[in-house]
Formats: sequence, C-alpha cells, structure tokens
Amino acid sequence: MDEKLAVLAEYLSGALPGAVLGSEIRHHELCCKIEREAVPQVLQFLRDDPKCRFTVLVDVCGVDHPDRPMRFDVVYNLLSMSLNQRIRLKLETDEEQPVPSAVGLFNSAGWWERETWDLFGVYFSDHPDLRRILTDYGFEGHPLRKDFPLTGYVELKYDEEQKRVVYEPVQLKQEFRSFDFLSPWEGMDKILPGDEKASSADAEDAAGKGAA
Repeated sequence: MDEKLAVLAEYLSGALPGAVLGSEIRHHELCCKIEREAVPQVLQFLRDDPKCRFTVLVDVCGVDHPDRPMRFDVVYNLLSMSLNQRIRLKLETDEEQPVPSAVGLFNSAGWWERETWDLFGVYFSDHPDLRRILTDYGFEGHPLRKDFPLTGYVELKYDEEQKRVVYEPVQLKQEFRSFDFLSPWEGMDKILPGDEKASSADAEDAAGKGAA
C-alpha cells in the first residue's frame, strides 16, 4: 500500500507543479500539503483524473495553531472507492485570507465548510450559504479556537420577568476563564462534592503526625 501511495504522490507532484508543495506517508495514508489558492484545481484533478478517482469528499475540518502567523490548517479527506485509497490535503490560512470553496466540485463540502467557519472562523470564498451550523444565532466567537474561553462569553437563561429566553454576559473570575490547564479549579472558591472528605483526612493526618 505504501508503494502505491508513493507512486501516487510522485504522480501528483508532476501533474500539479506549484499546487502540491510537499507530501508524506504516515500510518499508511498519503498527506499532501497544497497551495491555498489551488484548492479547486487540486480537488478537480483528484476527482476526475483516471489514475486518482477520489470521488468522495469524506470531510473538511480545521486545526488551530495560535502561535503561527498562518494559524489555521484546513484539512480535506478524500476517498477513492474504485482504487480503495485515501488521501489527505492540508493547507495553511489565517483569519483574513479566504479559502476557495469546494462546493462547486463536491456538494458535501457545503456542510463541512459551514462547520469549519462556525467553529474556527475560517472564511470560504464563493460559498453559496456560509452561515453558522452548530452554534446559535448571534453566537460570539468560534468555540474550537484555542484562545476561546472555556465558558464562552454569554450564558443562556430563562427570564421570569420578561417571560423569554435571554443572553447575559458570563460572570466568572478571570483566573478561571484563562487557566493554564495545570490547575483547572484554580479560582474557584466553593468546595466540590467529595473534597471536604479529602480535606478532613489531610487534617487528621497532620494532627496524627503532630502528636507523634
């Protein structure tokens, strides 16, 4: 299988010069890094070329690397049922530079691109209906970004006086909103259920050591 993927990688590099920037085989899967503006060209070639026939777009997803200038990877996973092969395409972009939409080539891309826009904020140009798909109307931010606060910006509740559902800003300590993942409960004052037993046991141990 790896030999066939290596042949395919060499074939794509020769057929799409400038569009395919590099490739590697990892876990028996071929992953190609491509130029952002070349997305339609590469996808159409993979779909229509008789040596490829990747006719199924399995999904489109995003990866956030907030420390990079081009912080997002957009990943395309395709399947060739006739050749029993898979290929993964990756490209880099940021919050401002749009990625050409693949809806004109694969109908399923409409849902995947909307999800990537909703959760990561990656914009797809020429998409016919780029709206949020998982979050609510009026939602602020993109929840799968690494710098998105764990509790969000607003909370939803039912207001008895107004007799309707309302949004209110989340009232939490800043220490909790941006914790360092080493002490997730730092900034919380209340004792969680079960913690009082551990505290009392620690106090008894300390008392016993003092008496000894």
